[in-house]
Amino acid sequence: MMEYNPKKIEKKWQDIWDEKEVFKTSEDKTKPKFYALIEFPYPSGQGLHVGHPRPYTALDVVSRKRRFQGYNVLYPMGWDAFGLPTENFAIQHKIHPKTVTENNVAKFKEQLKSIGFSFDWSKEINTTDPSYYKWTQWIFLEMFKRGLAYKKEMPINWCTSCKVGLANEEVVNGTCERCNGEVVRKVKNQWMLKITEYADRLINDLDTVDYIERIKTQQINWIGRSKGMEVDFQIAGTEDSLRVFTTRPDTLFGATYMVIAAEHPLIEKYNDIIENMDEIKEYQEMAAKKSDFERTELNKDKTGVEIKGLKAINPANGKEISIWVSDYVLMSYGTGAIMAVPAHDSRDWEFAKKFGLPIVEVVEGGDVEKEAYTDTETGKIVNSDFINGLEVKEAIEKISNWLEEKELGKKKVNYKLRDWVFSRQRYWGEPIPLIHCEKCGWVPVPEDELPVMLPEVENYEPTHNGESPLANMEDWVNTKCPKCGGDAKRETDTMPQWAGSSWYFLRYVDPHNTEEIASREELDYWLPVDWYNGGMEHTTLHLLYSRFWHKFLYDIGVVSCPEPYNKRTAHGMILGGNNEKMSKSRGNVINPDDIVNEYGGDTLRTYEMFIGDFEKSVPWSENGVKGCRRFLERVWRLQDIVVDGNGYSKKLETSIHKTIKKVTEDYETLKFNTAIAALMSLLNEFNDIGEINKEELKTYLILLNPVAPHITEEIWERVGLGGMLHEATWPKWDEDKLVEDVVEIAIQVNGKVRGREKISIDESKESVRNKVLENAGVKKFIGDKKIVKEIYIPGKIYNIVAK
Repeated sequence: MMEYNPKKIEKKWQDIWDEKEVFKTSEDKTKPKFYALIEFPYPSGQGLHVGHPRPYTALDVVSRKRRFQGYNVLYPMGWDAFGLPTENFAIQHKIHPKTVTENNVAKFKEQLKSIGFSFDWSKEINTTDPSYYKWTQWIFLEMFKRGLAYKKEMPINWCTSCKVGLANEEVVNGTCERCNGEVVRKVKNQWMLKITEYADRLINDLDTVDYIERIKTQQINWIGRSKGMEVDFQIAGTEDSLRVFTTRPDTLFGATYMVIAAEHPLIEKYNDIIENMDEIKEYQEMAAKKSDFERTELNKDKTGVEIKGLKAINPANGKEISIWVSDYVLMSYGTGAIMAVPAHDSRDWEFAKKFGLPIVEVVEGGDVEKEAYTDTETGKIVNSDFINGLEVKEAIEKISNWLEEKELGKKKVNYKLRDWVFSRQRYWGEPIPLIHCEKCGWVPVPEDELPVMLPEVENYEPTHNGESPLANMEDWVNTKCPKCGGDAKRETDTMPQWAGSSWYFLRYVDPHNTEEIASREELDYWLPVDWYNGGMEHTTLHLLYSRFWHKFLYDIGVVSCPEPYNKRTAHGMILGGNNEKMSKSRGNVINPDDIVNEYGGDTLRTYEMFIGDFEKSVPWSENGVKGCRRFLERVWRLQDIVVDGNGYSKKLETSIHKTIKKVTEDYETLKFNTAIAALMSLLNEFNDIGEINKEELKTYLILLNPVAPHITEEIWERVGLGGMLHEATWPKWDEDKLVEDVVEIAIQVNGKVRGREKISIDESKESVRNKVLENAGVKKFIGDKKIVKEIYIPGKIYNIVAK
């Protein structure tokens, strides 16, 4: 028998699969479909590490199994290649982003092929291809025409390193999600997308899909829907009022001061009557240097300045209360003003204690002089006039109705979610297809002129004044207005990296269509995606954005289903051997090329699936890799013990049926580690018996093939099992065959196990007794004692009491 040579075997089968287009999606629309989607990879300059193939392998296993089961499988691959990571790498290494993208895509593709993924490469897409981003621009224009895209001057998150505006979702712990650079607030004129108009649907429609609970929870929490009241606090001596949003109007009598954002427009409006304007301006300058995260999360030490000369009137009791400015209130969230109830909010309590402000208990149960009492979902209302003595729920309803009757407030649903900051002042992105005319305003580029091509530039580095590098290209910027024909200028901001990835799953089904996003026939057949796997880190980014774009396309009739993905799962990370996330800075990155070269792609695939629970993070282990290689070498040696035979032997029949059931179900439920463990156990049985027939080997190779496709195809061919393995049919188990004919029972003597015996499942009690009494271990412990009691639980245990 030839020695197991993974390099030679894997290259051979990868060439055969390519030549025969084995994994090309079928045109047969009468077959049941299975659309498996893996998160759009970002081919930046970092390359793959061994953590990346894990989710790809998982869906590859499921996709291969579904092909065996007769499904028409679409398992595509493409490249999310616009955006900051590529551009930052290009700037760092002085290579044009286009060249970086081409090089990295070629490298990624070579790596993925070496691992043997069953992608349909005829469906490959790339967001930087003009034939792709033509339709990204078309979708944006459709949003613009319907009022979902608008431009607004507003304070945004500004990455001081990338020199680009960021959406809230791209700021993590006060730093840039991509480069970890400092994020500050900066006023910019930005294109925005009205994702907030879809907030309710983005929450409610989660009930219609099969997402793991932690993903649903993250989506719901990020959108942050809350029902409450908008209440107006009159500013004493003026016609203006401060509007606040509260989910607890029952605590209104406990509102003892107000806090407004440092950017609140009323400060400027009343600067002539505010007595300490210099002090407030100084505080505003300090607040402007902080990111939203620093202002709301990191700000443990409460700071603020009282606005002297202005007072608010509590609408519940008519009392005048002070107004403060503090950086923990944001203009971008809610109304930019809050009513502070220090007795029942820890942040307000700390602020009140620091500045000596009144604290009034309104829900009984705590000692509000020592700390805020926040366990107030239930309880009795106190110190609150006409709602005294009511339970919280009753009090909320009564005071809400009272506020509406008095026209002091109205019921409102509020959201944490903000509209999506959509423009970026960078080069490497899709040009925004709009033209600004002094006479006509913003005008869409005509559809027949799409795509607006990204121009070739020598200098693609971000500018220090915050403008896009495209702004310097006068020949490209200066154009004619499509509406009036007059002089006009193109928009020079580009789209964020999330634009192209918000709809890529639609293009996969018909990637070469030049007339539309994809044909309606293909969209209706393939959508929604049956199974989508992605990282947990994108559940408030890509997942939220792509669901929003898809719902918009559903509203305008492009797609016929309201949700893009039926099922969404997530994978845990593979950590470095030191239990830390793999990164070059930590020096713990492991290149998959090295593993493939030394051990083979099948070994890498097997280890990726066997390493542990798919949904949990696990550390990489070189010894684990070696163990998986030894397992495959033992599989290879099955060729030495195979004999002719068309059916399962009596000795192996039950074990094989059990393994078919276990592996089939475990592959579908992401329990790859236990499926492989079952295959290892069956392999041990084969070796214990010393031979297997061709039918038994055939079944074993099919079950292992999704995990280790190259070695199984090679053994199949060498043993001569007929045709090619990938054309075989998935084996089925027989429930009647899952029950053992022979079982092993434990024998206890005086409560301790002293022996074991194998018996037939239907063996008589007398026959079992005879075997038990002849068992050497039992004889030893009974000796000359007298048996006083015997209890037999059929097929499980035999108990003997001897004195």
